Amino acid sequence: MKLFLMGALALLLVGCATTQNWEQRVGVYRMDDAITELGPPEKQAQLADGTVVAEWLRVRGGTQVIATRPHFYRHHRGFAHFHDPFDYRTVRWPDNYLRLTFSPDGRLMAAKRIAK
Repeated sequence: MKLFLMGALALLLVGCATTQNWEQRVGVYRMDDAITELGPPEKQAQLADGTVVAEWLRVRGGTQVIATRPHFYRHHRGFAHFHDPFDYRTVRWPDNYLRLTFSPDGRLMAAKRIAK
């Protein structure tokens, strides 16, 4: 059991170590590298000065309905009744995008995570 826990912890740490640090890639990373790593961008625009702004969808948002447990209230004769069988809550989360801005020579200038 101890060996299993140590292995699971090692996998967790390796997974955490592979997160992308975009600030370290500024000035080095190129548009071609981004397309190779992330695929074609969802949106792309070239500004008048030659700067390219591109967005990649990283996590699709969604909606989920959650039913919480019923609420009781006491009837005037002492019997417990359901006020409402279930209380429904709608949870929504946005799409998460990675916006990369490249200079006219194709090098990464800025990276930003945005939610829409």
